[in-house]
Amino acid sequence: MLLWLADYLSQFYSPFSVFQYLTLRGIFAVLTALLISLVAGPMVIRQLNRLQMGQSIRADGPKSHLSKAGTPTMGGALILLSIFVSSLLWSDLSNRHVQIVMAVTLAFGLIGWVDDYRKVVEKNPQGLPARWKYFWQSVVGLAASLYLYYTVQTPAELELIVPFFKDVAIYMGPLFILLSYFVIVGTSNAVNLTDGLDGLAILPAVLVAGALGICAYLAGNFQFANYLHIPYINGAGELLIFTAAICGAGLGFLWFNTYPAMVFMGDVGSLALGAALGVIAVIVRQEIVLLIMGGVFVIETVSVILQVASFKLTGKRIFRMAPLHHHYELKGWPEPRVIVRFWIITVMLVLLGLATLKLR
Repeated sequence: MLLWLADYLSQFYSPFSVFQYLTLRGIFAVLTALLISLVAGPMVIRQLNRLQMGQSIRADGPKSHLSKAGTPTMGGALILLSIFVSSLLWSDLSNRHVQIVMAVTLAFGLIGWVDDYRKVVEKNPQGLPARWKYFWQSVVGLAASLYLYYTVQTPAELELIVPFFKDVAIYMGPLFILLSYFVIVGTSNAVNLTDGLDGLAILPAVLVAGALGICAYLAGNFQFANYLHIPYINGAGELLIFTAAICGAGLGFLWFNTYPAMVFMGDVGSLALGAALGVIAVIVRQEIVLLIMGGVFVIETVSVILQVASFKLTGKRIFRMAPLHHHYELKGWPEPRVIVRFWIITVMLVLLGLATLKLR
């Protein structure tokens, strides 16, 4: 929105043309989203408290979590508000990549909102039944995958890039649709499963979003893409603005979500953020790198799958409790220790993921 205004004003005053630079708009997107989160955060928390949007706590969970009962949830609405306002202000809204990412993020946010609403307001502990949640996630994920498949401009946009190998790129063809679907829906649910401790999910999401923003900037620049032997995706650089908005909004939310949390993001935030990361990774052709950088999300998801499979097949549990972060809590780790160590692991994995861009 402001980009169009700056473009118009540059006809009369040339310094306004500086807003064409992605890096400058990315900085402003971070600051805008961060400022909105910090300013609107206390108001959102008060409103959630007034409406009694308190989180219910699992009776079979760690006893230390019982004190969290009543902490307002659905704070992910604050994250989405900050992301969308910042993106609307600083992005090129005519960019097809920006449009699909915003649409997917909003759609998954609405699915999460319905789930949270049924749990918190309607006092239905089941929330949105799993089959219906997965159904609507599948509808949106498949629609996004089909859109991306039928709007590709070059064959390179359908190639699966294998990290560490310069000349290994697997042409997916129609299988691109299936891969994209699993990446979008899988990442959404992975972030959702990780969101179980104060600040545990939001900072890794911020770190991965920032790294994907770098990937988007490089993929959208022909010279950088050619130098790094990654696919050139026309217009992908504009996603830097959206990822910058995620970073700003996430850091602002962490101000209130850090231990002990004043607010939880709920499914409205975790499902939306995960889907956003997934669709961005698909667009910039870095699905495997996302798997590396989001290793914490992956291991949390795998821990749940293994726990359920083991219990159904043998009647025994592998972990004291799943997802994995609860296992370490029940082993006696204080919650802040679990959180910070998972953050440190994410930093290392994100750096490793970025290193794959050059180590090819």
